[in-house]
Amino acid sequence: MLGDYLSITEMAESWGIHPRTVQLMCREGKIEGAVKFGKSWAIPQGVERPKDMRVKSGKYKNWRKKTKEIIEEG
Repeated sequence: MLGDYLSITEMAESWGIHPRTVQLMCREGKIEGAVKFGKSWAIPQGVERPKDMRVKSGKYKNWRKKTKEIIEEG
């Protein structure tokens, strides 16, 4: 794209994730040095992928059902 910068698509391919995910990371300020030019984002080459902070343990699986059981008991 621009010298030492990559587009969202190029960065998504290198990280192995969907381009929309990279776009959201840029918008939320999670990618250090990402700059918006009009409608496009420019991401510096060599920047590290932000840590994924989503809960993937299954800890919150069926939380609505568990909450309902507690309410019915109390």
